[in-house]
Amino acid sequence: MGSLRAARRHRHRWSGPAILLFAGVLSATGCSADGPDPTGPGWPSTHGDPRNSSTSPVSGTRSPQEIWSRPLGAPTAGGIPIAPNGQLFVGADTVGGCNYFAFELATGRKRFCNRVGAGVVGAGGTVDTANNVYVGDDGAMNSFNEHGQARWRTPVMGTPLASTFTADGNLLFVTHLGQINVLDPQTGQLVLPAEDVLGTADFLNTPDLPWPANDQGLADCGSGGPACPVATAPALDVTTGRFYVAVRPPDSADAAVTAIGYADGKLVRDWTVPVLTGGTATAPALSADGRTLYLTDRAEHLLAIETGSGAVKWQQDLGYQPNGGLVVQDGLIIPPGGTDGHLVAFRDRGDHAELAWTRDDLTPLGSAAAAAGDIGYVVVAGASGDGDLRLITFDTAAGTTIDEDPMPGARGPAVGVSLGPAGEVLATTVIGEVFAYRSGS
Repeated sequence: MGSLRAARRHRHRWSGPAILLFAGVLSATGCSADGPDPTGPGWPSTHGDPRNSSTSPVSGTRSPQEIWSRPLGAPTAGGIPIAPNGQLFVGADTVGGCNYFAFELATGRKRFCNRVGAGVVGAGGTVDTANNVYVGDDGAMNSFNEHGQARWRTPVMGTPLASTFTADGNLLFVTHLGQINVLDPQTGQLVLPAEDVLGTADFLNTPDLPWPANDQGLADCGSGGPACPVATAPALDVTTGRFYVAVRPPDSADAAVTAIGYADGKLVRDWTVPVLTGGTATAPALSADGRTLYLTDRAEHLLAIETGSGAVKWQQDLGYQPNGGLVVQDGLIIPPGGTDGHLVAFRDRGDHAELAWTRDDLTPLGSAAAAAGDIGYVVVAGASGDGDLRLITFDTAAGTTIDEDPMPGARGPAVGVSLGPAGEVLATTVIGEVFAYRSGS
């Protein structure tokens, strides 16, 4: 473990290229039986639910109409969570002043802005049904109420890029340096001792082992590089308490998937499989029954893993490298956009992936989102490849276009799409523009 800590020495500031790489790779959400409840209306975090499925149970609108847009004044890389009251939260890479903002979804009016650590630009945040937000920065997890007042701040090792709520109402997250934390969401206190997904260092035998810089390797997270052990957030099966982490060990060319059980106040490692060639490209996403885990690697593969054993069920060549979060809905998997990619969907047939449909005419930018009723939303490149972006509403079952809306002045790439408690659609670009839509019918 000494080599791991020693490798984490140089500090990084968020830069334009790092944000472009990092955009869309985060995922997390909230869940609880007795505490904050993510099953209420809204988009609790970057990819919508504990499974990272990028889906919402809310019925989607077939004819979105823009209600407002606004610039953040700086680039952003984290997905936008939306609270049940319609308040949304987003971080930006501002040089001075505020870098974490809250806006009203209905009007775009700013509710508050705070200054926290620079790492917040890539941390999507998670909200509960009391409209409290939980968001990481370099070296801490923070919680604010809907008015922007600090509830607590808990120091950690690394930057929490996303978080989720366990079935017993605690806040679970893994920092980009691999530290696993479970906190009481009311107080921010540790529920159990923090652990390292790569193994805890023995400071008694190596007292001179340096403590890593909390922003070390953030610039590597977007590309799943070696300086960022955990580039994406875990997917959680609330029923079993097991969560799945994509982790790249130090000095390794590839990444692995680790299954860890959380129950009875303990963390138990179940299995680890080194199956992600070149590192991880998308956050792991679970099927609705929790039996299959989907994710992609840096060698342009979409993989399906059996969650009981870690065995690979199938591997599908995509022909491009995606960046963002997967849509997993009723056996359908829609990868995010990426270099030279196009909008495409696959169906899980047990021992192989079957091409459901493909749209060679659409170049998706960032992560898509799906609502109830087989309605999907994705930001795509302009018709000429370098014009204004467009929000496409499409039929997730057939891939056909339902509606098309311009995003005036917007330029790619995009971070992704979030869905509001009444079916509102929120699209964000990496350069720091937010576009809000609601039903036009």
